[in-house]
Amino acid sequence: MENLLQIQGSKLLFGGKPLKNHSIPSVYGALEPTAVYVPIEEILKDSKNYELVTKEIFGPFQIVTEYKKDQLPLEVIGNSVNGTTYAGLRGRTTGAPQNHWFGPAGDPRGAGIGTPEAIKLVWSCHREIIYDYGPVPQGWELPAST
Repeated sequence: MENLLQIQGSKLLFGGKPLKNHSIPSVYGALEPTAVYVPIEEILKDSKNYELVTKEIFGPFQIVTEYKKDQLPLEVIGNSVNGTTYAGLRGRTTGAPQNHWFGPAGDPRGAGIGTPEAIKLVWSCHREIIYDYGPVPQGWELPAST
């Protein structure tokens, strides 16, 4: 988080503070759910910044950016390798493909959810792009620009 916030124009949107009243060893860096905004121009102009924002970490942490209508989405989607990508103005996960085995991982009542076979079927699958576009329903507002 500290490294991201050194990028020009970046800002902490929420979180970033250590969790309180927990028993997680400090070596794991238990933080509140956190979001950091980084301008897309800064991500693309410097390979160090790009490497930083694309580093995989495990935790409730996300990088947020914004782009102009036709600036980037097709390039990103076109370079995905496998798995499912949700994109578009109304991109959402409520219409997840049937090959996503959501539910109680490892519970025998989950009909295979969380088993090695389910993981192979879901995460080793072909590439799927779910591009949700079109008019925004009346009364639905876009998030405020940052």
